[in-house]
Amino acid sequence: MELSTKTPQPLEKTSYELSQPGRQGVRVPDPDVPLTDIPADLRRTDLDFPEMGELEVVRHFVKLSQLNYSIDKGFYPLGSCTMKYNPKINEDVARLPGFAHVHPLQSQGTTQGALALMYRVQEWLCEISGFDAVSIQPAAGAHGEFAGILMIRKYHIDRGDHKRTKILVPDSAHGTNPATTTMAGLQAIELPSDKNGDVDLDVLRKACEDHKDELAGMMITVPSTLGVFEEHIVDIIDIVHKAGGLMYMDGANMNALLGVAKPGELGFDVMHYNLHKTFSTPHGGGGPGSGPVVCNEKLAPFRPGPVVEIIEEAQDEEDAPLYGWVMPDKSIGRLKAFHGNFGMHVRAYAYISAYGSDLPKVTQYAVLNANYIRARLKGTYLMPFDRMCGHELVIEGHWPDKAPGVHALDISKRLMDYNFHPPTNYFPLIVPEALLIEPTETETKETLDSFIEAMLKIAEEARTDPELLHNAPHITPVKRVDEVKAAKDLVLCCRPTVIETAEPVAK
Repeated sequence: MELSTKTPQPLEKTSYELSQPGRQGVRVPDPDVPLTDIPADLRRTDLDFPEMGELEVVRHFVKLSQLNYSIDKGFYPLGSCTMKYNPKINEDVARLPGFAHVHPLQSQGTTQGALALMYRVQEWLCEISGFDAVSIQPAAGAHGEFAGILMIRKYHIDRGDHKRTKILVPDSAHGTNPATTTMAGLQAIELPSDKNGDVDLDVLRKACEDHKDELAGMMITVPSTLGVFEEHIVDIIDIVHKAGGLMYMDGANMNALLGVAKPGELGFDVMHYNLHKTFSTPHGGGGPGSGPVVCNEKLAPFRPGPVVEIIEEAQDEEDAPLYGWVMPDKSIGRLKAFHGNFGMHVRAYAYISAYGSDLPKVTQYAVLNANYIRARLKGTYLMPFDRMCGHELVIEGHWPDKAPGVHALDISKRLMDYNFHPPTNYFPLIVPEALLIEPTETETKETLDSFIEAMLKIAEEARTDPELLHNAPHITPVKRVDEVKAAKDLVLCCRPTVIETAEPVAK
């Protein structure tokens, strides 16, 4: 694969540098309400806004937006994040006036269409996961995770079992798992992985025996963040249940399970979905997200609420049932203002509807794509676990013997020169110099081949010209920055800031 020959784009001038006295882009109409004097001590006379015409403003922000990398521009293999293609029809459906303009304070009689959609999404999420009940109120994956652990806690308390405050968490778990446990007022106990990347069953048995009277449950991600499916998952569930604990599954990686395995039927008690990962609703930017929590009949009374239920059955085939809001009997309460992020429910509805009975193909192609990359990179990159992966794979981004000075970050930065977004760096934490790669189901073989060729070329460069990697990226407007300093020393001023630009590379 040839390295991109495009030269670095000059940094876009700031709006202040483009400003010219007297220019304006819009005329504010005369007010049609009485004017009110603002007290002098509340006025600001030093408002230093840039003065620009409308065309300059449009061009300025369009150019800035084009500097961003996005899934619409190229391959985005962020492992554990599932940056999959979001079909545009989802956005069209979510913008239909009946959905976009509905208000949560409207009466139930005027929102039956929205309630019917939410009810059907609830039913589908239960069917796909094999669980009995659901709440679509949580607004993010971690939010749903928090709901699930609160449900487990309240379940034990409701039975008068106040001593059960310990949650087992594998070292391959998502970082939110121990944080969620702590926020719920419980204590996390870490479990190590064995040489195959699975939970060590002997350690698990001992932990369950040591904390038998205190065990509230276990949180586990399937497939794990190591990219592998727990081979002994049924045994793990059985061991924890026999110790009196409940099983929580982090459902962030359901992209690898659709139509293949149902967590509820495996024996799990509760899990959350990430609609933005599995069902292509928008992802990133702090939201909006959606993290529905699904559970078995045992935990159904403790769901966050209210939830949508049929409160009056249809009288005949031509009639529709009447939907309404119902609070579960022993609910942990509300976790979100109103009823969750409704627009995300609409988008997930559109996505699931479009696939229908073909939904398992999402998993089939996601797993196939990940294993194709794994097979092509094997032998060139170190593989911590030499086994079939799920929808994502972990490799080690270093060669201690052949290129001791090269690290995972160097590989990721060099990938930008080949016009690819880097994969997830340094996660999972238990793999040295980890690169977590997730291709998703929507990428073509040609795209995967281009990415693989770039990775193979970078591996060769690491041995023959490591400085090329140390100084990457070379073609971006901004060179490698000190990310630690950037996080601690924020530049919050909108005035121009001097930033070092990249020089063309003569290679």
